[in-house]
Amino acid sequence: SNVYRSRSDKSFVIASKGAPEAIIDLCHLNDKKKAEVMEKVRLMSLQGLRVLGVARSSTNKKQFPEIQHDFDFEFIGLIGFLDPVRKSVTASLKECYNAGIRVIMVTGDYPGTAQYVARQIGLENPDEFITGDDLRKIDHLTLRERIRTVNVFARVIPEQKLNIVNALKANGLIVAMTGDGVNDAPALKSAHIGIAMGEKGTDVARESADIVLLNDDFSSIVQAVKLGRRIFDNLRKSMAFIFSVHLPIAGMSLLPIIFNLPPVLLPAHIAFLELIIDPACSTVFESEKEERDVMNRPPRSLKKPLFDKETFTLSLLQGLSLLMVVLVVFVLSLNKGMTETQSRSMAFITIVSGNLMLIITNLSYTTHFINILKNRNVALYAVLAGTIACLGMVLSIPGLRSLFHFGSLSLLNITLAVGMSSISIIWFEGFKALKNRRP
Repeated sequence: SNVYRSRSDKSFVIASKGAPEAIIDLCHLNDKKKAEVMEKVRLMSLQGLRVLGVARSSTNKKQFPEIQHDFDFEFIGLIGFLDPVRKSVTASLKECYNAGIRVIMVTGDYPGTAQYVARQIGLENPDEFITGDDLRKIDHLTLRERIRTVNVFARVIPEQKLNIVNALKANGLIVAMTGDGVNDAPALKSAHIGIAMGEKGTDVARESADIVLLNDDFSSIVQAVKLGRRIFDNLRKSMAFIFSVHLPIAGMSLLPIIFNLPPVLLPAHIAFLELIIDPACSTVFESEKEERDVMNRPPRSLKKPLFDKETFTLSLLQGLSLLMVVLVVFVLSLNKGMTETQSRSMAFITIVSGNLMLIITNLSYTTHFINILKNRNVALYAVLAGTIACLGMVLSIPGLRSLFHFGSLSLLNITLAVGMSSISIIWFEGFKALKNRRP
C-alpha cells in the first residue's frame, strides 16, 4: 500500500494493489462478494491476462495504524495485463521437443493464465496443472509421480520451485532451471544447470546460477544447448581422428622392422605428420558446423562416455584400413622394382593423403565427403593447402627430398598413391550413407 497526501483538503489517500486474494482479504469482503470477484479473476485469466486487485482508503489522521489491515479499504476492481509471448518462443519450444528436451512452466500466475500461454506456445499437456496449494498438500513421493506428466505449475511461490527441481532430479532427469529472484537462489543452486536472468535478475540469483543470460530470452537457452551438442560432437570426432591417424603411423614404424623391410617412417616424417595432426585437432574440428540432426536426437545419457564403443570401433577400423593400404603400397612398390627411397615416397604420400581424407570424412558423420568440402571450413582449407604445398616442396626440391630420404616419382605414381589412400575411407562413406537412411 502507498499513502498519498491530497493537495485539496490535506487528507491522505491509501492506494493498494496486489494479488486479488490479498486485496479481497484487505477489503474484508464477504463470501458472496469474494466468490463474484474470483469468478471474474478466473474469466480474465482464461484470456491470458495477469490479474491484479486494486483497493483504496482515506483518512484525515496523521497517525497511521501499524498494519495496513487497520485501514477501511474499499475494493475498486481488477486490472488485467497482457504480457505478449515473444515470437521466438514457439519455434524454440518445438526445437526443444525435437531434441528430446521437456519444458515445464512454473509461474505465479493463475492456472487459466498459465494454460492460455501454454496453449499459445504449444506446450505439451496444457490442460493438466498443479497449483501452489496442491504442492503444500502432497508429499515428495506423490509429487515425483505426478510431475512425470504435469508441465504447468501455477500460483507457485518461489520457495516451492526447489521442491519441483528436487522431484525432477529424484526421477533421474537432468534439470536446467531459470529464475531471477532472491527466493529462486536455492532452486538455481540445486538444479544441475542454474540459469539466471541477466537483465532483470537479482545479484543473488546471478551468483547462485551456473549461466547468466544477457538477453533474458528463452531461445538463448535452446541455442546454448545446440552449441553444447556441437562442441561435444566435435570433441568426440577430434578424439576419434587422433586415435585412427596414429595407428598407421605406429604400424608403419613397427611392421617394416618385424617383416625385415626397409624403414618407412623416419623422425622427420613423423614430425611432418604431427604438423598436420595438431592444427587439425585444434582448429579444423573446432571450426566445423554442427551436424544436421544435432537438435533432432535425444539427449545423451550421463553414463555414456565421450569416447564410446561405437566411436572407438569406427576409428579403429579407419586406422587399420589406412595402415593396410599404406603397407600394401609400400610392399608393391618394392616388388615392382622401385628403389627404397621411391617406395618410401609412395608410402609417405599415401599416408599423408590418407590423413587428409580422414580429417575430411570425420568432420561429419551425416554428410558425405564432397558436401563436407562445400561447408566453407576456412581452417580445413588452410590445413589442406599448407599440407599439399609442403608435400609438393618435399617431393620436388632435391635438397628437401634428400633430407627426407625420398626418391623422385612420376605424376602417375603420385596419382596412384593418392588414389590408393582413398580406398581407406570409401567404406566409411558407405557406412554414413546407410546410417542416413535410417528413420
